[in-house]
Amino acid sequence: MKDKGWEFLNEIRDFCGDAREWVFLREEPTDYSYGKIPSERSLDEAIENGVINLDKPPGPTSHEVVAWIKRLFGLKKAGHGGTLEG
Repeated sequence: MKDKGWEFLNEIRDFCGDAREWVFLREEPTDYSYGKIPSERSLDEAIENGVINLDKPPGPTSHEVVAWIKRLFGLKKAGHGGTLEG
C-alpha cells in the first residue's frame, strides 16, 4: 500500500476503530494532478470544495443557516442538501 489514497483510507479505517483489511479487486494508477487527498488540502481549498456537516438547531430555517455560512466564509455559492426536521 504505497499509494497516498490507500494510506488515507487506512487512516479513516483506523480512526473508526475498524480492524478489517481492504480487499483489492484491482489497482489502477491515479493521476494526482486532478485532485488532492482531503487531508492535504489547504484551508482555503477545503472551504471552497468542502462539505459542512451541521446539526441545525431548532429555530432558524435551513436557508437562513446557508446565508450565515456564506457570510461567515465569504462564499458566493453555498447550499444545503435537504433537511430532516421533525
